[in-house]
Formats: sequence, C-alpha cells, structure tokens
Amino acid sequence: MSGIRFDGVSVAYGGTTVLDRLDLTVEPGEVMALLGPSGSGKTTALRAVAGFVRPAAGRVLIGGRDVTALPPHKRGIGMVVQQYALFPHMRVEANVAFGLKAQKAPKAEIAGRVAEALEMTGMAAYAKRHPRELSGGQQQRVAIARALAIRPGVLLLDEPLSALDAQLRSGMLAELARLHRELPDVSILYVTHDQVEALTLADRIAVMDRARLQDCGAPQELYRAPRTEFTASFVGNANLLPVTVAEGGALFAGRPLVLDRGRAVPGSTATLCVRPHLLGLGDGPNALSGRIAEVQWRGSTHRLYVDVDGHRVKADLPELRETPALGDRVTLHFEPRDAVLLGAGVSDA
Repeated sequence: MSGIRFDGVSVAYGGTTVLDRLDLTVEPGEVMALLGPSGSGKTTALRAVAGFVRPAAGRVLIGGRDVTALPPHKRGIGMVVQQYALFPHMRVEANVAFGLKAQKAPKAEIAGRVAEALEMTGMAAYAKRHPRELSGGQQQRVAIARALAIRPGVLLLDEPLSALDAQLRSGMLAELARLHRELPDVSILYVTHDQVEALTLADRIAVMDRARLQDCGAPQELYRAPRTEFTASFVGNANLLPVTVAEGGALFAGRPLVLDRGRAVPGSTATLCVRPHLLGLGDGPNALSGRIAEVQWRGSTHRLYVDVDGHRVKADLPELRETPALGDRVTLHFEPRDAVLLGAGVSDA
C-alpha cells in the first residue's frame, strides 16, 4: 500500500520549531512536490516520513499504517538524496542489490530484481561498472534504481537533481516523469526549491515557508490563480503591484485597471499579480507606461525592467530585433483576464 499522511506533525530542534503542525495527504500514486526556500521545513517533512527524525507531536502514516515509531528499514520506502550516497567500492549491480540484501530478500530473487530496476532506469549496460566510472546523471539513475529495486510503495526524493548541470537536469526530469508513468501505484514525495522541477513533475505542489504549509494545489492552479503573495512569488515569476480596489477593477499609481478576476470592497488595498510573460509591449488594455531600467537578453526572450512610477515591472517578451535603450519610455499592457487580485479581503466572486 502507498500514500502518505502527515497528521499535525511538528518537529523541533533545541527548542526551535522546524516543522509546525503539518497536515498533508499524498494520495496513492500521486507525485507531491514540497516546494520552498531553504529552512522552510520541506526536507524535515521528508525525513519524518523516512524515519530519520522523530516528530515532537503528530503522526506519520504510510498506506494508512501509523509508522511514527517505526525505524526507517521497516517503513517500506525508497529514498534518493542529493549526493546519491552510492558505495564507491561496489559495482553498480551490488549498489542496487544493497537494499534487497538488507531486507533479506531471497537470493534467487535478487538478481532478477536488480536487472529489472537497472532496465527501468536505462542502466542495464553499466551493471559491472563502479560509481567513479559513471557521469553524475548515470550515478543518479543508479541511486533511483537502488530505491526502486525494493519495490517501495513510497519513493522519497530529496533535491535529487540539484548536483546536475542544466542539460542533465532536463533529461532526468523527463526520465522521472517516464518512471512515474510506469509505476502508477508508487506515491512520490519530491523535495525541491526549483519551481521548474515542481511544475514539471508534480500532480500537486505543497508550498512551504517558515516551517509551515502555506498553500497546496495543482501546479496550474497555483500558477494561474495563486492565493497568496508568497505562492505567487515562489511558484513562477510574478509582478506584485500595490493597488486600490475599485468597481470592476483597481487603481495602480492612479491608473484605472480593468480586471476579470478577484473582487473586494472598493477603496480597500490589495496586491495585483501579473506574470511577466503575460505583459505585451505597446498600447493595449491596462496600459502601464514607464522608463526602461534594465534589459536582459535570455536567448529566445528579452526581459525588460520598466520603472512605472517607482515600481519596477518586469516583462518577458519574445526576442526583440531592436531593444530599447536605458531610459527610453515604453508602454506595457495586459489583458483583464491575465491578472489576479490577492489580499485578505479578496474573493473569487
């Protein structure tokens, strides 16, 4: 059985709370990403599932079974960490077999399950090599194969791609997505601070900050309709602009803006969230005029930073043939449907 449930889980070190009353359920077969900055509590949550830390309060359940007091080797989990933790003196096949031997699996089964795990991760041809003879991406595949060989109901991934370069990371993301399709019954808890990894892999994202769960939802939901400023800024890039709510929209620096989403009491203050790639250059609805403060070329795109009445607004545009100079006056615009109002008094109605 798979599935993970945090039931009011708190963890403290030396009187400092590092995980505060976490309530969260990872459904069987689901990929849940724990996303947040360093020190947010995401790795502590994963370690509580693994059994490496004991909660000060609450329970951890795996497959409906309370495992809070069980040692790690009795929880039926597979785990992959940042630095892979492969045994350098063992060949690949021996590394993958290690967990099976620790579980005292029948010798007659071990070779077949090692071969199966290596085949699944594309490492069958490297079974006789030592870790030092492999690239970083190949070592990561071996670590994943070792975790899968025990056929876990739950797979824990702790920043598994952080040590890889950008090209390898992209390839491994695709491999992890493929593995998930081939293992539909395995629940995966994926810890990362990289929003691209979370958006690419996860069925749902749990956003963590300052030891607490701040938000949880499907990637598109959190990206397109964030509920808090923290979620808006951490799940993707965002312009967060202070506005005064008005009938049918808002006022930003005295400019009237028409909005389709979010309502609040007219005259109250709120925050307007607009994603940089949803801003266009030139006149249009909801125009924002200002002066170029910075231009960044990013290959296929240009990012413009525009000073609009003391507020720096960023826009991601398809590569411009002629880039504006610093100090040039430009106008940005966005559609009413492409902005979201955030704030304590804001509703979707």
